[in-house]
Amino acid sequence: MNKTIKISGMSCSHCVAAVEGALKGISGVESAKADLASESAVVSISGSVSDEALKKAIEEEDFEVVSITAG
Repeated sequence: MNKTIKISGMSCSHCVAAVEGALKGISGVESAKADLASESAVVSISGSVSDEALKKAIEEEDFEVVSITAG
């Protein structure tokens, strides 16, 4: 399953790398690709990963999660 996460606060390639690293560190996340232009990340998940776990990982890197949608 894929989820798209809208993120506020990313401003450079370091920010993108921080978001991707945080998401990839979650058990059950197969891949994560953040995009600076769209201020979002697409996450591929196997198993059950809660939206709250995704949000927490991003917020621990000092970014704000605007929304999380499946698909």
